[in-house]
Amino acid sequence: MTTVKVIGAGLAGSEAAWQLAKRGIPVELIEMKPKKRTPAHVSNTFAELVCSNSLRSDELANAVGLLKEEMRRLDSIVMWSADKNRLPAGGALAVDRERFAQDITDKLKSHPLVTVIEEEITDIPDGRVIIATGPLTSDALAQKLRELSPDEKCLNFFDAAAPIVTLDSIDMEKAYFASRYNKGTPDYINCPMSEEEYKAFRDELVNAQEAEIHGFEDGNVFEGCMPIEVMARRGEDTMRFGPLKPVGLPDPRTGKEPYAVVQLRRDNSEGTIYNIVGFQTHLKFPEQKRVFSMIPGLENAEFVRYGVMHRNTYLNSPMMLDRYYRLKADPRVSFAGQMTGVEGYVESAASGLLVGIETALELLGKPAADFPVETAIGALAQYISNESVVNFQPMNINFGIVAALGYKVKGKRNKNMEISKRALEIIDKMGSRI
Repeated sequence: MTTVKVIGAGLAGSEAAWQLAKRGIPVELIEMKPKKRTPAHVSNTFAELVCSNSLRSDELANAVGLLKEEMRRLDSIVMWSADKNRLPAGGALAVDRERFAQDITDKLKSHPLVTVIEEEITDIPDGRVIIATGPLTSDALAQKLRELSPDEKCLNFFDAAAPIVTLDSIDMEKAYFASRYNKGTPDYINCPMSEEEYKAFRDELVNAQEAEIHGFEDGNVFEGCMPIEVMARRGEDTMRFGPLKPVGLPDPRTGKEPYAVVQLRRDNSEGTIYNIVGFQTHLKFPEQKRVFSMIPGLENAEFVRYGVMHRNTYLNSPMMLDRYYRLKADPRVSFAGQMTGVEGYVESAASGLLVGIETALELLGKPAADFPVETAIGALAQYISNESVVNFQPMNINFGIVAALGYKVKGKRNKNMEISKRALEIIDKMGSRI
């Protein structure tokens, strides 16, 4: 039986390796940690979450909720570990990051068909290969990938990670627990701001010193992961319509909605550390301490991790890849994860799931799964391979790229629920043959 080399043990690579191995395909899972790490890596485990612990909404009226449910029904290792290690987070799916990654690592390392190789890959190996090296692909391999493109280049942008503070250092005389619109359990810490506090904070944020990042400019920031200081520069109220939106979060002390609200989300199962939601940043560390300490309740905050910026490399996928994430110029090579232009942890894992399934079916001599555009998994694959897409940019899953219903349903939520119902019926039928 052909052995498949999976390069990179992030979420996409781990998922691809699992889907292959469970179908009887031998896998060499090649990971450069612990011998070499990128600036964003902190542990030696697989499937490390470096930006945030939230896997976003778990509702079927939300496209990412549908994507996760499709993956659950197809025995996703990522969803198995996420559900096992979930934390309270209102209507969102959040996980204990360390336990989440450790469980995936242990399950893959103990599988008899998975051989783990700890080394950095600097060239594309012979044989059947899945490249899932992620947005932090090493320079040597990134150069080889550029040479694969018909126009000899990959596209590059920057991602950001938000700071984390300790619960004990948050002044709960000023902050309060609540979830927006009282939805779910009150799992978020909310720091309310008056108009005067908000404007003073924004002024300091706009003028704060940024770390030097070669090639970074506002125009290259991916909208879904925009640094908070870039958002602040875009307009006085931009943050109040984004991560600092106060709607649905009345202060229990006044009964009124504040002018702005900074939310913090639990980052571990013990609830001892909290992530500042939406505060991805590339400010210098002393500036983060100075400016973020202006937030009511965070005056004496203890930062256990400051925000950092890191490079994110992705392919011009519509030009290079087909709907199976295979390289058009050399179909023995497939890609998975954020480097394909699917944005987000869940989307990355979903691409790995599709690649693992389709590769296994091909090697077993079975018909392709051919995930249709009526499913979230299929919609992502067809978006990144759609040659008509001009100015290709990374994409989160959304109902806009899933095939529309052939009939009208009143109400956006009802329509989305109907799309999800249709998708899951398709997935359940597919599950019996793949």
